[in-house]
Amino acid sequence: MIILSIFFLITSILYSSVGFGGGSTYLALMLIWEMPFYIIPILALFCNIIVVSGNSINYIRSGNLNLNLLVPYLVGSIPFAFFGASISISKELFEIILFIILFIAGILLLIKNKSYSDDEIKINSVPKAISIFIGSVIGFFSGIVGIGGGIFLSPILFLMKAGYPRHIATAASLFILINSIFGIAGQLTKNIVFEEFLNYWPLFVCVLVGGQIGNLLNIKLLSNKTLTIITSMLVIFVSIRMGIRLIPVSYTHLTLPTILLV
Repeated sequence: MIILSIFFLITSILYSSVGFGGGSTYLALMLIWEMPFYIIPILALFCNIIVVSGNSINYIRSGNLNLNLLVPYLVGSIPFAFFGASISISKELFEIILFIILFIAGILLLIKNKSYSDDEIKINSVPKAISIFIGSVIGFFSGIVGIGGGIFLSPILFLMKAGYPRHIATAASLFILINSIFGIAGQLTKNIVFEEFLNYWPLFVCVLVGGQIGNLLNIKLLSNKTLTIITSMLVIFVSIRMGIRLIPVSYTHLTLPTILLV
């Protein structure tokens, strides 16, 4: 638990520094540590809420909330996040979906890193129907595996030039927070045992501390571009590690430290 907690701390620092929660990487780490499969998604979602709550409040206080940008995506995502979270899937299918999500997310983060500033772009008007559809797709797959989905929404909004960077960052953070809440609600339909859930309180403490450190890095120490590159590399590395888990060959007998060096 100590080593896993350290990884959670590092993950929360990196993700919070770029406005995300880290749910996808928490999931991968818990699978690598062979934690009980049925409790993994709700733990990741709860960690998401802890990390992005501070970011969301800071963004709103700064006056960066654009409801016209955010609401259509939430209209689509909320019901589908709940529905997706209520679906039970096999561990094998879960790992395949998570691997794909992690790899795509890492690539999208690199694309997002080549974003624009407020004075460099003319904002496009995205039809509400398209926004709702995108939100529905992200919400559904986020609900199934137990992530907030902001790591997908943010790059997509940048690619569509749907808003100014400060508005997109705020929208992604709130998207993660609200989707995570409804994802937990969906997970609770599966009779999660709260006594066992509370046994993992060290992870919650680590992401709480890491989230605050990440905010400090973002505000005072490192540029957003540098932090995004570091985070995308972490996501891609973890996705590769997840991919190795899916290969039914001699890798299965390797220990965690050995595989991390592969």
